[in-house]
Amino acid sequence: MKPRITINSDRDGQLEIWLNEAGRDLLVRELQRLNERSDHFHFGPEELDGEVPVQSRAYRDGDQIIEWGKVMLRFDDWDARHFPHVLK
Repeated sequence: MKPRITINSDRDGQLEIWLNEAGRDLLVRELQRLNERSDHFHFGPEELDGEVPVQSRAYRDGDQIIEWGKVMLRFDDWDARHFPHVLK
């Protein structure tokens, strides 16, 4: 089974991530690979063969699909230096 991940904002503006089992495994694997040397990964449309491919078809009418994005690992010492306001 190929990974299937759909990311959307629903009618109320709430972020939702829809996953099949293979999509869950891929997302967890990419999250676990994050470290100080590799602190982010990108997601994008499935047809572009990105790091984490996402679907462009909504589950429900009215959902706003999010096709492009970046997931970033932030260490507290980095944020203390560069973005201290987020630690308060």
